[in-house]
Amino acid sequence: MTAATCQGRVVSQETGMTPPADPLDAAGDQELGRLLQGYREDVAALERLNDQMTAVRGRGEAAQGRVVAEATQTGGLTGLTIDPRAMRLGSAALAEAILEAAGEAAREAEQAAADLVTPFIAGTPLDDSVPDDPRGGRGR
Repeated sequence: MTAATCQGRVVSQETGMTPPADPLDAAGDQELGRLLQGYREDVAALERLNDQMTAVRGRGEAAQGRVVAEATQTGGLTGLTIDPRAMRLGSAALAEAILEAAGEAAREAEQAAADLVTPFIAGTPLDDSVPDDPRGGRGR
């Protein structure tokens, strides 16, 4: 599509019409510009939060530090270290130690993720720190 300028306005040579205004162009409307800037800042903050949440890992230990696990907040193991001395525990005790370390790691990662999200949900209906209203709504 080609365009020409006619009296300071861009006009499409195919249609002879000016293209529609960009809905995200706030030129001349200060309030709209302020709202769009706030929206862009919120989106950028949420993108940073997403990156931080993806990187969250927890660490847990068991069997006097001979078993060390790393996990995501959903419990997915991302690392497991078993000291050779832990092999003396026997298979059942070693399995229990692995589960204990993995559970501790997942809980730590879950808490770290919750700490990251808390500032974003404070004062919203997702905020668990606001007690429930006995009539069925959220208290304020």
